[in-house]
Amino acid sequence: MASLKKRLKAVIMLIRPPYWLMTGGLSVLTIITLRRGMLEASDAMSLALVVLSAICISSGGFAFNDYIDQESDAIVKKNRPIPSQTLAPWEALVTAVILFTIGLAASITINWLCFAIALMDMILLVAYSKVIKKHAGFLGSFLMGLLIGTSFVYGEAAIYGTITITSFSLSFMSMGSIGGNVLRDVLSLEGDKKAGYTTLAAKRGTEFATKIGAIFFLLNVLGSPIPYLVDAVSYAYLIPIVIWDIILVVSGVSLLKNQNIEAVKKHERLVTRTMILIPIALIAGALA
Repeated sequence: MASLKKRLKAVIMLIRPPYWLMTGGLSVLTIITLRRGMLEASDAMSLALVVLSAICISSGGFAFNDYIDQESDAIVKKNRPIPSQTLAPWEALVTAVILFTIGLAASITINWLCFAIALMDMILLVAYSKVIKKHAGFLGSFLMGLLIGTSFVYGEAAIYGTITITSFSLSFMSMGSIGGNVLRDVLSLEGDKKAGYTTLAAKRGTEFATKIGAIFFLLNVLGSPIPYLVDAVSYAYLIPIVIWDIILVVSGVSLLKNQNIEAVKKHERLVTRTMILIPIALIAGALA
């Protein structure tokens, strides 16, 4: 039996707290952006419920994915909670169920539209881990990137009870996430093939998949000015987002020229780490 400290670290690894910024965090930043930084007292409860529901749904998805991916993770990610035998498979599954339940309960207290979005995200996360990832190839990577995009529309739905072109314009930022997902499939190819997952890299080869990931980085660059063009954000948004666009262009062009595994690892890590520029851009665009 693992020590309590190791089990706590395993639970943290299971639910992936760093990704909360890309789920609940983006929803909250969407609210701040749409309010132009002028939050009302009535927004406080909505913000809390948005964060709670979004992070529970996303973390539930990660826990369920680890439960399903036991075989693949045992090959290429042996430090994960289940392959390392720090947590039992049933514990990951129970964690997922509890988190999904809390997330849905929190979303329905906001409004029915938020509940519908949260329920859709939960169903897609389960379907991705159980069926789509194994059989649908590129669709799986595309779907997971689009789920990041729902964080933006979720924020607008929470405060206005509707979805408009404003939050849709912000969701274009998910293109970079799609590219990152494709590259991560390249990096986990060995385990995915042994587990029978037909990712794009497994079906068409790593060179082709790397080029597709690079193209989505460049598509993100094309879509990044849209929030400013539809007046969702102020000019200050453009400063950090242009910096990220430069990083995406450098990574995208580099990967179109060179698809070796070290280049993929380098640029996937670079793009993932610099995604912090998205919330910085939204904050700047809301407050300037």
